[in-house]
Amino acid sequence: MQRTAALDDVIFGVDIQSGDVRGNSPAYALVIFDGESIERDVVSHRKLRRLIETKTPAIVATDNMYELAEDKDALVHFLRELPEETRLVQVTGDQQPEPLSRVATRHGVPYGKDPMEEAEATARLAAGNVGYEVSAFTDTTRLKVARGRSTGGGGGWSEDRYTRRIHGSVKKRTREVERELDAAALDYEREVTEKYGGFANAVFEVQASPGEIPISAERSGDTRIEIERERRDGIEFEPLAHRRDHVVVGVDPGTTTAVAVLGLDGEVLDVYSTRTDDTAAVIEWVIERGRPLLVAADVTPMPETVEKLRRSFDAAGWTPDSDLAVDEKLHRTREQAYDNDHERDALAAALEAYDDHETQFERVAAKVPPREEVGPVLARVVANDESVESVLEDLSDDESEATETSEHEPRELSPEEKEIKRLRERVDRLESHVEDLRGTIEDKDETIAAYEEKLEAARSEQRAETRKRREVNRLERENDRLERELEDERDRVADLEGKLERLKALWKLDHSNFADVEKAKEGLVPVKVVEKFTTEAIEDADDRFGLAEDDIILFRDATGAGRSTAALLADLEPRLVLRTGGLSDVSDEVLFERRVPIAPADAVTVQEVDELAVAREREVEAAIEEWRDYESEREKARTAEMVDQLISEHRASGHGGSV
Repeated sequence: MQRTAALDDVIFGVDIQSGDVRGNSPAYALVIFDGESIERDVVSHRKLRRLIETKTPAIVATDNMYELAEDKDALVHFLRELPEETRLVQVTGDQQPEPLSRVATRHGVPYGKDPMEEAEATARLAAGNVGYEVSAFTDTTRLKVARGRSTGGGGGWSEDRYTRRIHGSVKKRTREVERELDAAALDYEREVTEKYGGFANAVFEVQASPGEIPISAERSGDTRIEIERERRDGIEFEPLAHRRDHVVVGVDPGTTTAVAVLGLDGEVLDVYSTRTDDTAAVIEWVIERGRPLLVAADVTPMPETVEKLRRSFDAAGWTPDSDLAVDEKLHRTREQAYDNDHERDALAAALEAYDDHETQFERVAAKVPPREEVGPVLARVVANDESVESVLEDLSDDESEATETSEHEPRELSPEEKEIKRLRERVDRLESHVEDLRGTIEDKDETIAAYEEKLEAARSEQRAETRKRREVNRLERENDRLERELEDERDRVADLEGKLERLKALWKLDHSNFADVEKAKEGLVPVKVVEKFTTEAIEDADDRFGLAEDDIILFRDATGAGRSTAALLADLEPRLVLRTGGLSDVSDEVLFERRVPIAPADAVTVQEVDELAVAREREVEAAIEEWRDYESEREKARTAEMVDQLISEHRASGHGGSV
């Protein structure tokens, strides 16, 4: 959790002015506070949301989160729509908030009952790191790549191609997203739904917040991307400020300043180095991690920069008898993690200072009663060279001062004063009991902290193992994919080899010396095969291998053609049309009128290899001659029919007699 810097961040303090969030059009008192200036306004709920979106404050502070949302679901919706940089803070506590007046008084913040004054109090409290951040989401984000258009269409082969294109676009965009997540070094799990031509959708579970993901929600053409944070089971509260215990600090000054912080048990809490931060920023970094009681350097005398830091913390100083050698630093920090030599030197100074005072720390801790904090006692013993006994006695005297009675003769108390005295004594007893409980809680907190450290170490190992398993799974998936591609290529090669063999056989057929062909001195002619006698099939064949004048065309299914399809075929002026199945009357009439020769498919021997086919020239000529004979007979029959019709019409008109 980052500490709020009131001078740098904009904070919204909000309190309901009139109405109710459960009713219509509630009004809010809004105070915009940046650490120096204050703006005040009364806004609607919609305008408040718009200002949050445009100004993106660091904190939206309130004394009751349910003044902004009518129930838990509405609160989750409100949190989901907050900008990534904005946090909702309830300054009065977590699940059991206190009155705002009590919190403001405790922290010395001006308070009034007017809504605008309450809004200002919440803003100032949040600026002082008072309150709890309200959270409804984890650090896991669900990213979904899906179709941007419906795959429904008009049917036929064009719809298949349209669907295949959309699924292919989703698959391509999924791979692009995967590459971007890998480039950002983010952990994720991917699950895809495969469909015809590619993916219908792909879902990524990314271990990061939306602001850390280099991809935004979008809708573009065939694809869309949806991003949604994973919701917690309930609402959680995280304190803005954490308890600051006493610590030991090691500093290495210079162009690069490095700082190391240790707990009073010698455990390394944090290490930090910077080339750009000024002294104020370094001090703030240390304050966020504890209250220094000992500031150490690795050289003697203490550098002026380190001395200024020590004085700013009112802490004791420590330097070695002589400058620490590099091999000493390497040995003392061999079990610690650091990024550069400056951090190593700061760590060495802190660890050596702790070693020098470890016995003193243990001796003081053993003398401090369980109900007292060790840190404040230890700070006075180390910094001021006081004895443990005198410090404890002084603290005991401070506690008893408030309850001492005056030396003069007490007067008779009124009933009201007696009641007040009785209540005060009861309060004192309760506070004493509370202190005892706090000491117990601190002991348990330390035990919990130790267990949490062990748990964190176990989790760290588990995360490392999980990352390893993910990498293994990824490599296995990649290996499976490459094996599938290899198998597909092998199948393709086998198909091409089979096709090559068939082409060789066809070539041999075209150039062989068959006895019957040689004898008749005839050649072979190509035949172009079309699946159906339909406009779509003819156009498809024309696209694939071309249809031209004097072609021999074979229809595997000649039924069902209409007038326009027959006219389209006649326009090609084929040499011969071979049909399987009967023609419709209308198509037969059109082809006959256009003098297109037609023969049954079994009238000519056709040999096929894939889309290629050949027939014997003499059989083709025989089929054409047979059609011409049929054409002549059909013309004669048509002429005779016309003559008979004319005679019938003449007789019907009343002109009798013989013709």
